[in-house]
Amino acid sequence: MNWILAIPLEVRLVALFALGAVVGSWLNLAIYTLAWNPRPISPWSNAPFGVPRRTIHNRVPIVGWWGLRRETDLHGPGFWIRPMLIEIGVGACLAALYWWECAERGLFLPPLPIAPPMEAFLNNDWTAIVHMQFAAHGLLFMLMLVASFIDIDEKIIPDTITVPGTLAGLLLAMISPWSLLPGNSWQINGALPQYEFLTIASPNPWPVALQGMPNIGSLVMALTCWWGWCYAIMPRRWMTRRGLAMAFKVLSARLRREPLTWWIAGLGMVGSAAIFGVWQFSPPSAWAGLFTAMVGMAVSGGMIWLVRVISSRVLEREAMGFGDVTLMAMVGAFIGWQASLITFFLAPFAGLLVGIVQWFLHRDNEIPYGPFLCLGAAFVVVCWAGVWQSAEPYFALGWLIPVVIGFCMVLMGVLLGAWLAIRGMFEQPEK
Repeated sequence: MNWILAIPLEVRLVALFALGAVVGSWLNLAIYTLAWNPRPISPWSNAPFGVPRRTIHNRVPIVGWWGLRRETDLHGPGFWIRPMLIEIGVGACLAALYWWECAERGLFLPPLPIAPPMEAFLNNDWTAIVHMQFAAHGLLFMLMLVASFIDIDEKIIPDTITVPGTLAGLLLAMISPWSLLPGNSWQINGALPQYEFLTIASPNPWPVALQGMPNIGSLVMALTCWWGWCYAIMPRRWMTRRGLAMAFKVLSARLRREPLTWWIAGLGMVGSAAIFGVWQFSPPSAWAGLFTAMVGMAVSGGMIWLVRVISSRVLEREAMGFGDVTLMAMVGAFIGWQASLITFFLAPFAGLLVGIVQWFLHRDNEIPYGPFLCLGAAFVVVCWAGVWQSAEPYFALGWLIPVVIGFCMVLMGVLLGAWLAIRGMFEQPEK
C-alpha cells in the first residue's frame, strides 16, 4: 500500500474520477440491459436497426453522449442527459468517497484507552483497512445505483444484481473481515491504535458461543441464514386461499418444475460446504466476518420480508416487491445487521415525503422503495462515525432489540389498518 500513498492525493482523486466515469458507462449498460425490458441506449449495446453504427468515440465516457444525441427520435428527447450525469456522478462520488474514507478516515471514532477481550479481531494496518473498506463500499454503491435506476424505470429489482452482490458481500467479509464497518478503535499502552470491525455482537464483546469449531450452534445459525436466503431466491408461489395443504402442494410443485430451483439447490450445497470449511479451519476473524455478513443478510432481508407480509395482509394487495427483500439482504451482507436496522428506520422518511408529493401531483401512490433503501444505506455508511456513536448505547441492549423490532412491526400493522380505515371514510363510493 505504500506505493499508493506515494502518489499525491490530488493525482489519486483525478484518476479515481476518470475510473469512475469509465465504470459509470458500464453501469449505464447494466441499467439498460439487466432491466425487464432491455433498451439499446448504452453506446456499448448494439445499435438498433436503421440507426448509424456507433463508433469508438461514442463510447468515450461523458463526452460520448453528445454524439449520441442523433438518436433522440428513437429514444426520446434528452434521453442522453441522465446517463451522462450518472457517469459524471459516479466519477465524482468515487473520488469523494476515497477522500472521505482513506484520506480523512471519516468512518472512525477516536480510539478508546481500554483493550477489548478478542485480540484476534484487531488490526493496526490502517492503510490497508481504509482501502479495503473503500473498495467494499464502492462496490456496494455501484450495485445499489444499478438497482435503484432499474427500480425507478420499471418498479422491479432483478436478482441478476442482488444475488451476485450478496455473494460478493459474503466473500469480501470472509476474505477481508476488516472491510466491514468499523466497530471501535483501541489505544493499547500508547501504541498505534488498532481497529476492530463491527461484529454480530457489537458493541458487546464477541461471545464464546459464536466462535467457530467446536461450537456447533454457530454453524447451525450460519447454515440457517444461508438456506433461508437460498429459499428466498427460489421461484416460489405461495397462495393460501384454498388452505395450507393446497398452498404447500402448489409450492412444492412449482419448485420441482423450475430448473432454477436445482441450480439454487446446488449453490446451497456448495455454500454449505464453504461455510463448514470456514467454521472448522479458518482463523477466528474470518469466521466472525463471514458469520456477521450472513446474519446481516438474513436479518436485513427478513425485516423487509416481514414488512411485505404484514403490509400486504393489511392492505389486501402487494405493498412491497420481493426485489426490496433481496436488495436489503445484499446491503446487510456488506454492512451488517446493526447498520441495516438503522437504514430500515431511515428509509421511510424520504419515501414518505416523495410519496406525499407524488400523491398530490399525480394521485399515484405507487413509488419504488428500493432507491430510498439505497439512499438510507449510503447515508449510514458515509456518516457511520456519528451514526454509530449515537446508536451504540441502544444496540448494547442485546436481546431487547428483537422485542423492540417485533413491537414496531405490530405497531406498523395497526397504523396501516387505521390509515386504511381513515382513507375509506374520505373516499367517495363508486356509482
